[in-house]
Amino acid sequence: MAKRVAVIGGGTSGLTCIKCCLDEGLEPVCFETSDDIGGLWRFKENPETDRASIYHSLIINTSKEMMCYSDFPIPAQFPNYMHNSLIMDYFRMYAEHFQLKRHIRFQTKVLHVTPRPDFPHSGQWDVEIESKDGRREKQVFDAVMVCTGHHCHPHLPLKDFPGIDTFKGKYFHSRDYKTPEEWRGKRVVVIGIGNSGGDLAVELSRMAKQVYLSTRKGSWILNRVGDNGVPLDMVLNNRMRRWIIQMLPVGFINNVGEKQLNKRFDHKLYGLQPAHRVFSQHPMVNDDLPNRILSGTVSVKPNVQEFRGSSVVFEDGTVEDDIDLVVFATGYTFSFPFLSSHVIPVSNNKRHTIQVDYIPYMDELAKQVGVRPSILKLLLTDPKLALNIIFGPCTPYQFRLHGPGQWEGARQAILTQWDRVTEPLKTRCAPEPQSQRSSHSLIFSVSVAALLSALYYMRASLHTLIADPFSLLDTIRALVPVTKQ
Repeated sequence: MAKRVAVIGGGTSGLTCIKCCLDEGLEPVCFETSDDIGGLWRFKENPETDRASIYHSLIINTSKEMMCYSDFPIPAQFPNYMHNSLIMDYFRMYAEHFQLKRHIRFQTKVLHVTPRPDFPHSGQWDVEIESKDGRREKQVFDAVMVCTGHHCHPHLPLKDFPGIDTFKGKYFHSRDYKTPEEWRGKRVVVIGIGNSGGDLAVELSRMAKQVYLSTRKGSWILNRVGDNGVPLDMVLNNRMRRWIIQMLPVGFINNVGEKQLNKRFDHKLYGLQPAHRVFSQHPMVNDDLPNRILSGTVSVKPNVQEFRGSSVVFEDGTVEDDIDLVVFATGYTFSFPFLSSHVIPVSNNKRHTIQVDYIPYMDELAKQVGVRPSILKLLLTDPKLALNIIFGPCTPYQFRLHGPGQWEGARQAILTQWDRVTEPLKTRCAPEPQSQRSSHSLIFSVSVAALLSALYYMRASLHTLIADPFSLLDTIRALVPVTKQ
């Protein structure tokens, strides 16, 4: 009989875990606490306890070619950076194409996952679950895949903000934010400068009277849009670029990166420059924040020292009065309440590392599985593909070229990835640049005009040239060679 695998969570990771289990001849059973797939990316007006929650306008900061499942490209017509509703559309396409939902038990909560008494020999687990009607049962599984994410439990460090109990306005964690309309004409403080803090400060600034973005450390700011208008992550996640970086001193690489970011705007001038170097910590991805700061609708402030009624005192001594709302964009804590602490211990919000360097991490995993692309072999057998892998973005399709889980469409997906980038941008047929022939005609006309102007000041010889027009034409041809079409 096929070995049974419990998959906990029906979001981004849960869906692909079901599919991979099916590919390997295993029997997956997915337990999802809600009534639908999607996890984090499914917007709901009212946040649910112990579940991730997003705001209505949320757009992902990873481009579609870098985030897609490795054997299921996102449709070409979808935008490069997708709204959360389009991400859900893609997940539904994926689940439908591979018929995954039949393996999901919705509205079922996992209560406990414990090793069986004979675990040293069998490697099996007891999984206790609870259905919507409160009925509990235990099932035995040969393996368990935990796909619950780490954006469920908000970190709200109120003890670090003296006087918060005296605050007369409203405060909540960014998890509970949905839309900005309620805060039209209000004065708002956003605490925290991660991606959520930056997004909420920008969005609120379009409605609020004034937004203050409070940060302890500052942050480097990346744009979604890279050089020549292509997605930035498709430029940064490049094997050749990675090889070059590995050969150069870290300090030099940081200097180059910071100089490039400061070309867009001076981080120190805008009050955002952190003490850490650009490649030392995760940067913020935000296209609009510098514009909002420049227009004065967002003001960058240091950390909050204390609250005094409706006033907020910052560590530099400045005070802002009549604050109506404080949003704590202070991150999340994560744990595995259904697992014993000895199985996966979590101390001070550390699991394993949850942030990695993309290419080295993927290559390390791929090597263990046996799907790392052999670039040297490809250079000899398929140089066109090899060059795309070396100089192009390290998209997920590279890990489907050979080995377990090989997908016959991987090569074509790599060769056409830039077509899918440009497809959604073709919403207007832009006129072609002026033809080469027109350019030569313009140059010829200007040259003739310049020559006649010169002749005007050489009146003494003008009558000679007019008497012999072919001589004039020969002179022009000598000065301006005409390219044959």
